[in-house]
Amino acid sequence: MGFFKRQFLSVIEWKDASNDIIVYRYPLTDREEIMNSSTLIVRESQVAMFVHKGEIADVFGPGTYKLATENIPFLTKMLSLTTGGNSRIKAEVYFVNTKRFLGQKWGTQNPIMMRDVDFGNVRIRGYGTFAFKVEDPTKFMRECFGTNPIYRVNDITSQYKSTLIQLLTDAIGESKLSALDLAANYKELGDLVEAKSVEEFAPLGLKLSNFVIENLSLPDDVEKMLDERTKMGVIADKMGTYTQFKAANAMEESAKNPNGAGLAGLGVGLGAGVNMGRLFADSLDSAKDSKRQVTIQCVKCGATIPGKSKFCPECGATQALSCPKCGEPISKGSKFCVNCGEKLEKVEKVCPKCGKVLSSRAKFCPDCGEKVK
Repeated sequence: MGFFKRQFLSVIEWKDASNDIIVYRYPLTDREEIMNSSTLIVRESQVAMFVHKGEIADVFGPGTYKLATENIPFLTKMLSLTTGGNSRIKAEVYFVNTKRFLGQKWGTQNPIMMRDVDFGNVRIRGYGTFAFKVEDPTKFMRECFGTNPIYRVNDITSQYKSTLIQLLTDAIGESKLSALDLAANYKELGDLVEAKSVEEFAPLGLKLSNFVIENLSLPDDVEKMLDERTKMGVIADKMGTYTQFKAANAMEESAKNPNGAGLAGLGVGLGAGVNMGRLFADSLDSAKDSKRQVTIQCVKCGATIPGKSKFCPECGATQALSCPKCGEPISKGSKFCVNCGEKLEKVEKVCPKCGKVLSSRAKFCPDCGEKVK
């Protein structure tokens, strides 16, 4: 008569109040039995699975079901005793949560090595979030949770985060993006990881979605070098500018020098500041001089041409006049060299063909025989 002392379950359901349970086995005590004609309630984003002797007997989607042998044939195999018109069902009921689990965090425990066109081999770290869901409960039960009484989100993420990092590493390598271009392609890289995850997660009954890259960063020393490069780029991308930049920084640090006391310490700081200021000014002058372009006039047609020109681009005449001290080209009628300041003799007549300086009375060039006016 012990059978009649047991409690017959009329309704089987799971009211999920958690945010991290994926699989929940309905608890059956020694005095509880699932009976023929019991009611099964499966809510939205849930799947109920009956397991009999370690095998999946049937899967129920969202809805309300009357457990009766007339409409569910598999129940006949589960009947163990019939008394008074009631049938006792020996089976385990598992509820699988099929909703999406959002906001799961991922991060790189070890740096990812990548080959960069600008910096060579660099190491990057990253972090972000992702979401996943159980796409195929039958596959998921067979491949992942088995017959555990409860299965949580952490049991999934702790196992497959390394797989996500591997997929991200492959995506970065295949994209062939430079480290500086990664930030502009987070969305594209995330989509590529999701596409690659199908092959890894579909056999497990899982589906990855919303793989978000929040940050991919370089090592601190590399980022400091990038900051230095950015500061220089604001001024100009030249070596002279870099010297000016470092000189200004040195002057600022010298002014903050705490060594020394009283007027002596102040004098040292001011002296260093003055010297650095001179260095800064000299660097600026040097940069300006390098940009200044000297021009002269053509010895034949008088057109303005670059100072280093050997021939006039307008008339093709040879520009043979040059300073006797520094060799800098000079124009006709020049009294001083524009480069070194050397005083020059007045040039009155020049051969229009070879550029030889002639006397004021010459009518022909003694070198080439050209007639001159």
